[in-house]
Amino acid sequence: MEWTQLLTNKRLGQEHRHSERHDDRTEFKRDYDRLIFSAPFRRLQNKTQVFPLPGSIFVHNRLTHSLEVASVGMSLGNDVARQILARNPEFIETMLPEIGTIVSTACLAHDMGNPPFGHSGEKAIQSFFTEGKGMHLQEKVSPETWADITHFEGNANAFRLLAHRYKGRREGGFVMTYTTLSSIVKYPISSTCADKKGKFGFFREELPIYRKIASELGIPQLPIDSNSANGTHENIERLAYARHPLVYLVEAADDICYEIMDIEDAHKLKILSFEETSELLLGFFDDETQNLIRQRITDEGITDDNEKVTYMRARVIGVLEKCCVETFMANETKIMEGTFNGSLIDEIAEKQRLAYKKCTETSRRKIYNSKPVLDVELSGFKIMDTLMETFIEAANYPERFYSRQLIGRVGSQYDINSPDLETRIMAVIDYISGMTDVYALEIYQKINGISLPIV
Repeated sequence: MEWTQLLTNKRLGQEHRHSERHDDRTEFKRDYDRLIFSAPFRRLQNKTQVFPLPGSIFVHNRLTHSLEVASVGMSLGNDVARQILARNPEFIETMLPEIGTIVSTACLAHDMGNPPFGHSGEKAIQSFFTEGKGMHLQEKVSPETWADITHFEGNANAFRLLAHRYKGRREGGFVMTYTTLSSIVKYPISSTCADKKGKFGFFREELPIYRKIASELGIPQLPIDSNSANGTHENIERLAYARHPLVYLVEAADDICYEIMDIEDAHKLKILSFEETSELLLGFFDDETQNLIRQRITDEGITDDNEKVTYMRARVIGVLEKCCVETFMANETKIMEGTFNGSLIDEIAEKQRLAYKKCTETSRRKIYNSKPVLDVELSGFKIMDTLMETFIEAANYPERFYSRQLIGRVGSQYDINSPDLETRIMAVIDYISGMTDVYALEIYQKINGISLPIV
């Protein structure tokens, strides 16, 4: 892959207009602004990150998380661009100096496809088809669509949200640049190639779009491992590509933020003690730096534990950002060849890698299995499963009276009245996955007669 080809301001759906300029903003800054002002991005404020939506103690939701990831992504992108330009000064007149903005924009979008209640919501959609009342639909849809819905994935849904032409909307969806769109696709494979974790990057309907983008940007197609492919049908279309290099920076920004910010949130909620939290955060530094950090806290007169944790957390994000840039530059050749495996965070210096691993283990043991988190997951799964059952049945039997009442609730941009069952099923998934936690709960209560507007 070549940087000069990977970076383009061509827009999906408006390819013939990509060279036009209407103001001083770059095309990538226009992408950024377009996301910031969009309704799906605003809805992230009412989607759970890890802990229940903020109460008296404000912790993270999907919106605050995405903004923080975008901030770290900007730093990662700018630092990588600076080092590439130092090696290759001839790139100064190209779009390479815009890498920071591109990565930051992709970071804003990385969670936009996540359904209500996070991973619990994802699992509820998958399970409805694999072990719930939607199992019987397998014989009514294509193998490719079945692979899509049984592996439903927030990353693939984000690409669909941005690129799909919904009913009554313009060609190209959000009409983003090819480069920004490809930087969002963390797993650039079809669902028919998904591994045992079920990760993939685009639904069947958006596969031609990604193929066009990859061809334009020079992203190479990869050979398919027949042993890992889903399904037994010989004629199933399977597709796999190398990652766009900037995906690694988007992923690194997300890895840094969710792990470290979850530790800080857990301290605020008293799930982790100050001693536990400071031990985890100081573990990223050698003894000399640890002493300097403690001395700085003392010199600044900081006595509040939350403020101490905030300072240590900031230092950790700084060192992880530096480590990830170093790892990217050290592996640039492999990344550009499409042969680099894994993530940047897995290949950083040993001291920081082991400290990060310890944070991950602590999060799994003490945070993700804490009662507040599990309560939301259990409730969220039940809500999502009920919504899926109710609305998919309506899509499957649209002639029924109750079905017509339910279908009337679905937004006009979703093609719920299509004569094609697959299209109706995807319309339901689009509708439900786009809900906020609060709205999903509201609809759940109404269709179950728990909440009535006149009572």
